[in-house]
Amino acid sequence: MSQLSDLLDPSAILLDAPAQDWRAAIRLSGDLLVSTGATDDAYTEAMIGTVEEHGPYIVLTPGFALAHSRPDDSVHRTALSFVRLAEPVPFGHSANDPVTLVMALAAADTSAHQAALAALAGVLADPEGRRALDTATTSAEVLTALGADSPAAGTTTSAATPSAAAATADDPTASAAPEGREPAAVDPDAVPSKHLILTVCGNGLGTSLFLKNTAEQVLDRWGWSSYLDIQATDTISAKGRATDSDVILTSGAIAETLGDVGVPVQVIENFTSQSEIDAALRRVYAV
Repeated sequence: MSQLSDLLDPSAILLDAPAQDWRAAIRLSGDLLVSTGATDDAYTEAMIGTVEEHGPYIVLTPGFALAHSRPDDSVHRTALSFVRLAEPVPFGHSANDPVTLVMALAAADTSAHQAALAALAGVLADPEGRRALDTATTSAEVLTALGADSPAAGTTTSAATPSAAAATADDPTASAAPEGREPAAVDPDAVPSKHLILTVCGNGLGTSLFLKNTAEQVLDRWGWSSYLDIQATDTISAKGRATDSDVILTSGAIAETLGDVGVPVQVIENFTSQSEIDAALRRVYAV
């Protein structure tokens, strides 16, 4: 099985479940983690508290929320759960509401789940992969959509890594990558690059990694990956490190929390959209 589906126990998948509001939706996903022994109830409450503190930044692409909190003693192992809601539920996100899919991430440390989240971002960015999650009728079909080994997994797995052309189909201008040349200051008032981009979320280990993964794909397409480093971090660390970076990429809710940090803060609505991040980085680097 793929690393992503390895983290999702079949018994931690719940389809077409009713939820009155976003708190109930997160509790459903948290209860699944508890039932598999991955977490305690305290972690579920921490996931809800994260949204109460930082806003609905966990709704990182239309209709999809990634509930999570910081690693602590209530997390026993790294794991995921998957809930598809019977009816869409608003989380308070201005662009990506309402939510129909909620996944909960319990991370035992800050690194073990990074490859899995990169794979999940690929599934969500691909229309066929997302459609498979929206229409799955069994836990096995959900796991197949997420890359589990099965007779049907071949097409799903390849679809989970969309090509640059597919990822930018909604924005034809994004395909014109400035390949093969180092970022250059074209504005007379521009300052030298610090060669660092920060992607920021409340905890630095969930949605910021989604954003980091998509931004890296944009830089790969541009041919700039060797010139710029992208690091995922949390709001507290971002405030201290902001002036060492060229730009911060984050959600609207986190941008409000950060305030004026002395460098450009680009708000990204869809964390799996290469075209949106492409446009944001073009604004910053004047390309």
